[in-house]
Amino acid sequence: MHGPPTIEICGRMTSLNSPAAKTNLPVEPDDFIGRERDADDLRRLLETMRAVTLCGPGGIGKTRLAVHVAHSLLDAYADGIWLVELADVSLDGPPGQVPRKVAAVLGVAEEDNRPVAATLADALRPSEALLVLDNCEHLVDDCAELTRLLLERCPRLRVLVTSREPLRMAGENVWRVPPLEPGEAARLFLARAGAVRPGFPGGDGRAVAEITRALDGVPLALELAAARIRVLSVEQIASRLADRFRLLSTGDRTAPARQRTLRAAIDWSHELLNEPERVLLRRLSVFSGWTLGQAEQVCADDALGGTAGAGLPAGAGLPAGPGLPEGPELPEGEILDLLTALVDKSLVVVAGETAGEVRFRLLDSIRQYAAERLAAAGEVTMMRARHRDAVLEAAERHGEIAIAERSAGWYDRVALFLRYDAEVGNVRTALGWSLERDEIEEGLRICTALRTYWIVRGRIAEWAEWTDRFLARGTGLPSSVRGPGLAGRAQLAAGSRDFAQAGEFARQALDHCRKAGDDFMVAAALIAVAEANTRAGLFAEAAERLDEVDAIAARPGQEWNRAYALTVRGYLQTHRGRLREARELLEAGLQIMRDIGQLWGASHALIGLGRLAEQRGDLAAARERYGEALPILREIQARPELARGLAGVGRVALEQGELSLARESLAASVGLSRSTGIRLDVARTLEAFAALVAAEGDDHGAVRLGGASAALREAAGGPAGTGSRLERTLEPIRKRLGDTLVAQLWGEGCVTSPDEAVALALRAPGISAVPAPRVPAAAESVPPAPAGRPLAAPVTPPSTLTVREREIARLVARGLSNRGIADELIISPATVARHVTNILTKLGFASRAQVAAWAVEHIPEDEPPT
Repeated sequence: MHGPPTIEICGRMTSLNSPAAKTNLPVEPDDFIGRERDADDLRRLLETMRAVTLCGPGGIGKTRLAVHVAHSLLDAYADGIWLVELADVSLDGPPGQVPRKVAAVLGVAEEDNRPVAATLADALRPSEALLVLDNCEHLVDDCAELTRLLLERCPRLRVLVTSREPLRMAGENVWRVPPLEPGEAARLFLARAGAVRPGFPGGDGRAVAEITRALDGVPLALELAAARIRVLSVEQIASRLADRFRLLSTGDRTAPARQRTLRAAIDWSHELLNEPERVLLRRLSVFSGWTLGQAEQVCADDALGGTAGAGLPAGAGLPAGPGLPEGPELPEGEILDLLTALVDKSLVVVAGETAGEVRFRLLDSIRQYAAERLAAAGEVTMMRARHRDAVLEAAERHGEIAIAERSAGWYDRVALFLRYDAEVGNVRTALGWSLERDEIEEGLRICTALRTYWIVRGRIAEWAEWTDRFLARGTGLPSSVRGPGLAGRAQLAAGSRDFAQAGEFARQALDHCRKAGDDFMVAAALIAVAEANTRAGLFAEAAERLDEVDAIAARPGQEWNRAYALTVRGYLQTHRGRLREARELLEAGLQIMRDIGQLWGASHALIGLGRLAEQRGDLAAARERYGEALPILREIQARPELARGLAGVGRVALEQGELSLARESLAASVGLSRSTGIRLDVARTLEAFAALVAAEGDDHGAVRLGGASAALREAAGGPAGTGSRLERTLEPIRKRLGDTLVAQLWGEGCVTSPDEAVALALRAPGISAVPAPRVPAAAESVPPAPAGRPLAAPVTPPSTLTVREREIARLVARGLSNRGIADELIISPATVARHVTNILTKLGFASRAQVAAWAVEHIPEDEPPT
């Protein structure tokens, strides 16, 4: 026989069912920060589920969350909430340790010749209680067996488990404890730092953000970092996180040993792995994120020996060496089970699904720990080379799919575009390894293969820099590698609208590509030269290059080049004013792109057709063409082209009087263009904004934006001056405001930064006027510019000077006085003085020297006289 379970409270035995015995939960040591939503969700989950397991890596805060939730539920359980800490129960002890520990906590006495678990089940059968089993990862089998028995026999009992690995039993609900959100992590760090150093000022917000990012929002790591505030600033802590295991090595002496340092927390998990799991974990450290297929290709021993790598390109094999390291083999067929085990043990995180494949990653601290293990095993060179070669093999295969050298459907291409958003970390790692090892050919091949993806995403600046580094160190590479690399670099330049640079790289590429017999890249380089010539006004030369492309691209496998050359020729004819021919060419290019399933290429033709319709004044057709392009561009998140398509919609809506739609579209466009850093696109959108704010009644804002647009366009290598579109905006404003005020406002716009100009454009309609400019009292007595002040740049549209004023400005540049100018032009000195005063006012200058400098730059010597 046995009576109701008892527990010793304050030295006396009390029945478990007595109101006096409600819990043995420890008092929470400090404020519980963050996870409010998690705590609410767990409380609701425990209302309906009888077994909940909190899973996560060491230090993620499983115990703290469980205890906090348990405290908040005390009133919900008539027979209390009981915490059983299992971390100190030895894995190698005798059988029955888990039920004995639970019985000890609950005060349930053992019975002779009867399993303790059965005694526990009988004792708890009538109880409405919550049992919290903490740190079960090393005892999952025993904990699962006991939990299953108790839930079967005790209908009013619920069990909350914390473990780095699920119990994997029927009825278990696994709750993966996530890292803290960035805001929560910052609050926790600052709160703990304030407790360590009273009066702690908080430090630089950027440094705090870097700490929380580097430590992945793991509470233990954040608390250990905060403890260093005793002797280090926030900025010093952030700068030392590369050596985080030394930095985060002094924790609470009263905490369990496994929680006193970050290394100890991860060591605890690592020691629970079997040897194949340990090998896979350290090898996975070469990835920034991966799929199952990538893990099988890179980490399996049979793959490393060559079996799984048979499809690698020539020259992509492992470096010569003494062979595979000693240790257990990891057959490719076992990677799935081993990876699943690492996920279950909370050492690998499921990072979501991209392009139909589940992706995985390591938390940053675990990745660094695993990388140290990889180095200790002597596998770094082998694994990083294998990782780089896998990136190269995939990049070249996917690059051919992107430009239709390999056939594929559009949705297959969309999946690849999305894939490389997730793969960017692996690509950077592979490129860095290639530079470090001076393996320039492999690195340049990766850059060349992936050029389409970076152009689509608008990530051109970074990838142009990578390509430049490899090209600079690869002057001796074979033409078969250097030629395509130069051609790809030309395409990157064209993608950023730097057509002069695109032409230069493309011309260098041609000899190499021809020497290598690479007709595809010969055609690509010729198209880039044609684009550059078109932008430079060299229309005949552009047509000649496109004629060469036509001869090459008539062959099979050249459909992309054939279609793109038609599109570029369509743009060329648009510039020439041959609009009907341009339309036919663009339509032909559009059809081929659709036929080969390359809708991104089709969007180029659609945008060209939209612009063509704008020029013809067919606004309905223009809007239709832009509307066709936008869904394609949104689907693959092609930021540069999406910005151009939205700008087209905005311009058309403005012409149709739909100011709200125009503002919405132009705002989206300029935001995308700023994010890609393509200045010429920003300038053109600001020009459209100038027309919009003028239509909204803000003349001052329109002129400022016009000046900002013109200055940015010229800085980006575009044509100087106002352009016909902007001139149409300015003409009526000059009549309303006068040349003097327009000159001042234009000058303000010219010296406005791009960010300030964008902010000005995005402001709600209605910008206050500015004070009228000061007009010099006498043209001949204007004081010179202060010493050290540079001569001013043009601060007014050139067309605001009359023909006579431009002529006088040119004579000022020759150093003539008013009398000398009067003699030259056979007019009176007073008339000259009046003209000079007007010039100074319109240009916003304070001296004749500034006028002279401006005239030298902006008035051609051969400009015909009056």
